[in-house]
Amino acid sequence: MRASELEDVFVTLLRLAVTDLPQDVVNSLEQALKLESNSTAQSQLEAIIENIKLARQRSIPMCQDTGIQIFYLTVGSKFPLISEIPQILENAVRKGTQEIPLRPNTVNPLFHKNPGDNTGRYIPWINWKIVKGNDLQITAFPKGGGSENVCQLRMLTPGQGLKGMKQFVIDAVIETGAKACPPIIIGIGIGGGADICMKLAKEQLLRPVGQRHPDQRIADMEEELLEAINKTGIGPMGLGGDTTSLDVHIDFAMRHPASFPVGLAVQCWAARRASATITSEGRVEFTSHRVE
Repeated sequence: MRASELEDVFVTLLRLAVTDLPQDVVNSLEQALKLESNSTAQSQLEAIIENIKLARQRSIPMCQDTGIQIFYLTVGSKFPLISEIPQILENAVRKGTQEIPLRPNTVNPLFHKNPGDNTGRYIPWINWKIVKGNDLQITAFPKGGGSENVCQLRMLTPGQGLKGMKQFVIDAVIETGAKACPPIIIGIGIGGGADICMKLAKEQLLRPVGQRHPDQRIADMEEELLEAINKTGIGPMGLGGDTTSLDVHIDFAMRHPASFPVGLAVQCWAARRASATITSEGRVEFTSHRVE
């Protein structure tokens, strides 16, 4: 596979991510509409679902905030273009900004200059995992500003433990209210350290809606928190209703005996992501979307 061909795949992933919501998210929104008892919430969910359909049909972004461009990569150590991937991704983001189009969202935090192409220092951000093999698995993850603004880190004490974690999550959701464009998806990372728990929390936003953690104890906590969050009554777009969150996903890392860090990552209803597997021979399988 040539670099130009890989770049085209990356542009396609960006296009899919911002114009075509994964079916698991669409299904959960449609199910929420069926179960919703609040008429205002019903109208909001109907508008969201119609918006998704129009974006897909017209191949245009479903939200004007097309996010900061983040990528998750699991790369085989023998993948032929491994050293060129950062530059290819940067080129793809520039190309996608013009062609899709994407709103230019990268701003220098110190000097306020926007290069106009969604690139800049450390952006696009790349999360790497290097494994044995020849293939590349990649997920494009455009992260919008509204949901990012309400992410939180809390350094609890070990004595506060899981009870403190649950209270922190519920309090954070109530504080967030309508700011993250609910119904939201919540990722929770526990343990590791301040940076590790936040990284784990954001990674949980990549998990399909409805997919439970393999440890049943954690899966039960996910269900418990989802039920509690939906009892807050915040509802779609913060206007009241039965569905404040579509799902809660939790993961953990081992912690230091003296600390109990908890990271909370939030995603809006536009839970955008697009994934593909690319072999060293150049075969491409889009795993999150059906692509002709």
